[in-house]
Amino acid sequence: MYYQGANVLLDEDDFYQLMWAYLTKCAEQHVVHTEIMFDPQTHTERGIDFSVFMVGFARAIEQAKAQLGISVYLIMSFLRHLDEASAIDTLVAAKPYYSMIKAVGLDSSELGNPPEKFKKVFAQAKALGFKLVAHAGEEGPPEYIWQALQILNVDRIDHGVRSQEDPVLMEYLRDKQIPLTVCPLSNVKLCVVDDLVEHNILALLAQGLLVTVNSDDPSYFGGYMNENFIALLDKLNLTRAEIVQLISNSLQASFLPEADKREWIEKIQG
Repeated sequence: MYYQGANVLLDEDDFYQLMWAYLTKCAEQHVVHTEIMFDPQTHTERGIDFSVFMVGFARAIEQAKAQLGISVYLIMSFLRHLDEASAIDTLVAAKPYYSMIKAVGLDSSELGNPPEKFKKVFAQAKALGFKLVAHAGEEGPPEYIWQALQILNVDRIDHGVRSQEDPVLMEYLRDKQIPLTVCPLSNVKLCVVDDLVEHNILALLAQGLLVTVNSDDPSYFGGYMNENFIALLDKLNLTRAEIVQLISNSLQASFLPEADKREWIEKIQG
């Protein structure tokens, strides 16, 4: 359904409208900084060029900065169900737009597509100065998290909820303060957990991991940022202190400059 839905995105204005609608939603929910994953191959595989979607995105992002006061970083993600050669082609094709991209990532179908499959393209991206992230430990086992950390050298793990199955990994994540971008409502929709009451996000938080709350394809998977927090509040009796910690973690885990992180965290904790 996700890929079928993308078929309506054809020209620059389509991508502008998509990004503007999302950033308007962020403003409504009082999001001050967002780091958005986008999948170029979803569009280039359909014959839509970078010059179409990146220009549309840029228009909306600049408008959001000026009118909504939102800062935006883009994370260019590779589709892991495609081969590494396609990912390398994507990294090369993105060159005229490197200034718009903060990080590269890895998403789509996790099982059967381990992080090690993308070792070369992540090394190339790191050499170009990009931050690195990867989906791991959502559907896939803890071993995929280890691969993302040790083979891809990522700065942040997307999802990572299955890290709890490996005590050594848990210790490593805690000691290194590797961020986990956990997506509670998505985890329910994709049957990572059967019910939110079973979710381990608070257990991970209590054990000292740098856990954050995120939305994951929110129009498909059940909710934007506030809906995720409200669901946690309802199902897991989230306390005010835990909410403050989770939001502070999100800023600490972001790719914002350190001074900006400190400013926002002080406001939240004050």
